[in-house]
Amino acid sequence: MWKYVSVLSILVLVGLAASAQQSQKPADNKPPGEFKIPPEAAAQTNPVKPNPESIAQGKKVYGYDCAMCHGADGDGKGDLAVEMKLKIPDYRDPESLKDRTDGELFYIIQKGKGDMPPEGDRAKPDGLWSLVNYVRSFAKKGASPPEKPPSP
Repeated sequence: MWKYVSVLSILVLVGLAASAQQSQKPADNKPPGEFKIPPEAAAQTNPVKPNPESIAQGKKVYGYDCAMCHGADGDGKGDLAVEMKLKIPDYRDPESLKDRTDGELFYIIQKGKGDMPPEGDRAKPDGLWSLVNYVRSFAKKGASPPEKPPSP
């Protein structure tokens, strides 16, 4: 009797596994689309002034959610980024964000980009704006970015 139940159980499990495998969608091998930030999002102005309180609030969120990839000092060499071989800009270099508006940074933080997961609704808008202020502060701290080779 137990043999019959065991064999029947194995057959049911094999059948379920085969069924689950067949119902999975094939991998989509299309390259990801171009990342576009809506113009209205890019045009948003930061309503949170970059004062010490805002920077401190942004630093707290950054430490929990961003430093693992972007590095504790914004150098783009956090443990996870190094492990995953990601190329992340060095935010200590003023050039790295000079062409990004605060609205664009807010959008990227909230919605995610590429391998970067979205912050989504986990943080309130003011917290995300403070995070934008904190990220911008890396270039103002006087940390010396890597030297660029001289122009020929």
